[in-house]
Amino acid sequence: MSQPKLILASASPRRLDLLSQVGVVPDMVLPADIDEQEHPGELPRHYVKRITLGKIKASLEKPETKDAYVIAADTMVACGRRILPKTEDEEAARMCLDLISARRHRVYGGLALAHPDGKIAYRCVETVVKFKRLSHDEINMYIKSGEWHGKAGGYAIQGLASQFVTFLQGSYSNVVGLSLYDIMQMIKGSGYVVKR
Repeated sequence: MSQPKLILASASPRRLDLLSQVGVVPDMVLPADIDEQEHPGELPRHYVKRITLGKIKASLEKPETKDAYVIAADTMVACGRRILPKTEDEEAARMCLDLISARRHRVYGGLALAHPDGKIAYRCVETVVKFKRLSHDEINMYIKSGEWHGKAGGYAIQGLASQFVTFLQGSYSNVVGLSLYDIMQMIKGSGYVVKR
């Protein structure tokens, strides 16, 4: 008997690439479109949980996800209690880079896996990252690259920004977009068999 389908509820090409590194190839990519506006005074850990679970619940309302395994994820960057945006313009990217220059920040990755019976498993993965003190020229170079566009906290660790990282504690793949260790533990625990 064939096992249920596996659906990725994310439009992120990085998440698809990460899963393929460990032999997980979703049968379908079905992005969940929800309002990701933060609530006043919301703490980063609470925010990432609300958004991740919101994505998985929105996905489960679609007919394609019936009797399927569904993965949803969210990545957000926080400096202290402040949630940094997914940067859509240069001004926001500069603000983020100025803020995380020479200080530690946290990357929170929310992971949700819905089982075919509707049961939902959730994990929050936390990675601590520190950047060197960024010069005006380094920030300008990075802004010019355009790599920051649409990225949580204004950078992509797997690209040019890797040269700024002086310290990292926790899951590297979490910062890219999906903690592979954690999602694999969740998948294995769900009964889904990864075909190698």
